[in-house]
Amino acid sequence: MGMHEYIEGLSNLETLNRAPGFFKYQEHTVAAHSFKVAEIAQLLGDIEEESGQTVNWQRLYEKALNHDYTERFIGDIKTPVKYATHELRRQLAEVESRMTQNFIENEIPEFLQERYMRRLSEGKDETLEGQILSVADKVDLLYESFGEIQKGNPQSVYLDIFRESLSTIIQFKSLKSVQYFLNEVLPDLLNEQFADRARLVAISDELLKRQ
Repeated sequence: MGMHEYIEGLSNLETLNRAPGFFKYQEHTVAAHSFKVAEIAQLLGDIEEESGQTVNWQRLYEKALNHDYTERFIGDIKTPVKYATHELRRQLAEVESRMTQNFIENEIPEFLQERYMRRLSEGKDETLEGQILSVADKVDLLYESFGEIQKGNPQSVYLDIFRESLSTIIQFKSLKSVQYFLNEVLPDLLNEQFADRARLVAISDELLKRQ
């Protein structure tokens, strides 16, 4: 038993496209998403550290890099389907958890199994690092939807994804890094020139005013 299957799985993530079933001008793979989330989490972690928080960088990088590795088992399910009901979401999480456990027990050497059980488990928890992961994941999803809107993609689902992503980010507004994103990064995004700019500004203003 070696790490062949684990390493080979990294290549599999390069073939898994995000948001399957929707027309896109630009495809994004799960592998590329994981890299971007790690970079965004690094930025958010820097801001938290500069504001006086203690960041466990090993935990943060492990969470960010591995948070979607288990999608090699079940793929990336459409966001509207994945969150259709709480029960469906729970069942999908249970299937993913069982497949992950079986993979670790059968493919990961015993002396590394505890490490990979930690790395491949659900990373979005109540720790600072788990919260940063939740935000970083949605920031990248927001930018993916923004890219399609900016290119003139006519499917309304990308407006829905933008709204849902920003709404989730705002839920973590107590974090200094989220405050920075909302006050410094989001305005720059909304100042870009594109056809649906007014609609995105309206959506953003609506969500921010609710808070």
